[in-house]
Amino acid sequence: MISLRQGKAKTILESSVNSALTAVETYNRPRTQFRIENYIILMIIAWTKLFHAYFQSEIGERYFYKEKNGRYKKVDGEKKAWELAECIKEYQKMTKAYPNLSEAVVANLHFFIGIRNKIEHRYWESSSLDILLFGECQALLFNYENFLVQLFGEDYSINTCLAYALQFSHLRAKEQLKAQRDLLSKDMQDIKKYVDKYKTDLSQEIFDSQEFSIKLLQIPKISNTNRNDLAVEFVNWNNLNEEDRENYQRITTIIKDKLVVQRVSNANLLKPGDVIKSVEEQTGMRLSLHEHTCLWKSFRVRPLANSESKFDTMSKYCIYDEPHNDYLYSDEWVQLIINLIQNHGVSKDTIRSFCAETHLTSEYST
Repeated sequence: MISLRQGKAKTILESSVNSALTAVETYNRPRTQFRIENYIILMIIAWTKLFHAYFQSEIGERYFYKEKNGRYKKVDGEKKAWELAECIKEYQKMTKAYPNLSEAVVANLHFFIGIRNKIEHRYWESSSLDILLFGECQALLFNYENFLVQLFGEDYSINTCLAYALQFSHLRAKEQLKAQRDLLSKDMQDIKKYVDKYKTDLSQEIFDSQEFSIKLLQIPKISNTNRNDLAVEFVNWNNLNEEDRENYQRITTIIKDKLVVQRVSNANLLKPGDVIKSVEEQTGMRLSLHEHTCLWKSFRVRPLANSESKFDTMSKYCIYDEPHNDYLYSDEWVQLIINLIQNHGVSKDTIRSFCAETHLTSEYST
């Protein structure tokens, strides 16, 4: 642990902590414009200054760029210090008493360096960025706190200065749909492509790490509890047995007694042509694309092509594939069609009259 006295390193460190606290305050203020954009920029500053405080205390003023002639590079008359990417690189290769940053922490930092470069030049609706970046934003702060305490000790910990922001348990449907539509807008595509590509290129170990993206599970405590219990409790993943870990991993979202499963990949999902092929293999009946369209319209498993609510699907049977702007179907959808044919008398002769009416999937799923 580095012990700082009054001086430049201590001043830089205090500036770093203030920047982080301001970032959190801004993030938790719901009506602030550019809320998440400001949070990201301020956290990048906080991280950069944290590195500068460390370098100042350990190697002096050698974290400034120099010209070939040995003079300091200057910007507007001020010496140019290493930016965050350079700080990370130099810290990782230094001989020091502290461990290197993990690959997941470095990945999270580089992720936000790229995001920062993009949001400086464009404006996006903050609610849309929230959907994309919530977990990564949480990890950015937790990693900062851990690194700060590791280097300079508990006296500089910021967790005692922070309180949980009160947030609604769910988005209003209208606001959620608006945010989802924004993700499809032309202006959002650039940053969405960056986020998707960055995450796709990560190893599975880094992607799953809480140091890259915090995955939170919020379950209301509805059973009888001790009246002295805290309102918020944390479960230490490392202390869970295998059975408990498996149970946590099965849950995506719980709202009282309703289980909502959100698909996270396109594995085992089918295009319309694949649905038709699978149905034919198992029943001998060859559907046309038009007949397949009539079926999903009849059961309303997905919105119409011109609908603004592209995500409004029956996720058990169909999901919206955002990158390709089309819809994919599940094995359950295939089985529903097979049941129609084998158990409910739907044939090539009757399918159009059947589809002329609206039907409930529950009546034909078995």
